[in-house]
Amino acid sequence: MNGSVSITNDLRERRAGQGLSQAALAAAVHVSRQTINAIETGRYIPSLPLAIALARFFGARVEEVFHVNEACE
Repeated sequence: MNGSVSITNDLRERRAGQGLSQAALAAAVHVSRQTINAIETGRYIPSLPLAIALARFFGARVEEVFHVNEACE
């Protein structure tokens, strides 16, 4: 069985819900604003330590922020 995996996230919604800019979130987790933008748009999948830091920032589990979507062919 072949399948592909994609990862989506609700980082933008969580960030906007708290009234934070990408720059403010980036500063809080010690990355660049461009990194936050790339994660939000799905162009970059963060490392596990960064995913954990982002989830903790929002008081959530990694699985609540990042969603694994498996497609079977």
